[in-house]
Amino acid sequence: MCLSSPCGTVVKIGVVMSKSKKKYRRKQKKTFPVIPVAVGALLILFAILAMRSPQPGDNAALTNSVVPIKVNYVAPELSLQNLNGETEALNDYRDKVVLVNNWATWCPPCKAEMPTLIAYHNEHNIDGFSVIAVEAGEPADVVSQFATSYKMSFPVWLDPNGDSLRAFGNGTLPNSYVIDRSGTVRYAWTGEISKEMLEKYVTPLIVE
Repeated sequence: MCLSSPCGTVVKIGVVMSKSKKKYRRKQKKTFPVIPVAVGALLILFAILAMRSPQPGDNAALTNSVVPIKVNYVAPELSLQNLNGETEALNDYRDKVVLVNNWATWCPPCKAEMPTLIAYHNEHNIDGFSVIAVEAGEPADVVSQFATSYKMSFPVWLDPNGDSLRAFGNGTLPNSYVIDRSGTVRYAWTGEISKEMLEKYVTPLIVE
């Protein structure tokens, strides 16, 4: 049994320490979830930056296109109207290697990559390859004017309701998907495509 005043002091300190520990634990419980949230936010930011579409005028981006992701799944069912008002479906192109390009007339990287896609299509169309350009939402007359000015020689489909973006699960423009002759999606791009990347990844599928 302790009768001196120092003992009382020790007890009081002990009580204070005990209260401090409880406050710290409560604070720790409140602040701990912030850490995974912050890490998650950083990961999302890094993913967005990694998928950033190359910008016109960025020389490195124009020569080093986004490398496609290798995938393997059955092409989605997709039917849309072309500029002539006729309904076409991906199944109609089953005997070809197809590059579905989701784009928009107002999208700078879409405009930047279009001459590359046109030139590649013109060179390889005779070998059973086709680009299908799916325009995301603009009126038919606007898209038609754009297609004429760029001399687009491949099918241009109108997608006023975003059916193609939902079918492929990608709302970032431009995005492209390469489908082989068996109807299997083999490559997926998000961002501008260069001629080098087309030759490296798509040409081997054409000559298979």
